[in-house]
Amino acid sequence: MPQVAEHQGSFTPALVALGANLPRGGEPPEVTLRNALGAIVTETVRIRAVSRFFRSAAVPAGSGPDYVNAAALLDVRIAADALLAHLHRVEAQAGRTRARRWEARVLDLDLLSHGESVLPDAATQAAWRALPAAEQQRAAPDRLILPHPRIADRAFVLVPLADVAPAWVHPATGQRAAAMLAALDAAEIAAIRPL
Repeated sequence: MPQVAEHQGSFTPALVALGANLPRGGEPPEVTLRNALGAIVTETVRIRAVSRFFRSAAVPAGSGPDYVNAAALLDVRIAADALLAHLHRVEAQAGRTRARRWEARVLDLDLLSHGESVLPDAATQAAWRALPAAEQQRAAPDRLILPHPRIADRAFVLVPLADVAPAWVHPATGQRAAAMLAALDAAEIAAIRPL
């Protein structure tokens, strides 16, 4: 049973990135994302808004078919770790397996933020944010890091995030989603195409 966040009567905003680049049961990734959005909703998790769906190249380049990406703004009454566990259950129900990092997948649900949480602490979050690109593919955190440390680096996350919550402010850096997106290379942004 998910843990209910401290303030049972109020909801905490949370952001989730959605992605898929493998068909599921003969259905294209965008259908999988729509189904996942329905499965995310519970008594303690509501969807406030969903971005448009976008197509982007797999990362690293050449590692698989193009992705369909989106972002959802949620209102939740469960703790961040319970929300992450819920997202992992939705992935598993869709047939997601975790064999290796950055592999092609039928569904990927990344918890980007949970309210103003900076987890596990500001120093650890900053260290993961500053991790060199070569280390990102090898190193995986052993605990939940929030906000997601790669938000500011990934156009395929920021384009949908700015679509659904352009005024969202990163609680550790103070940057708005729209400003983080504007700081990326224009060609990288242009490569993220709406469906």
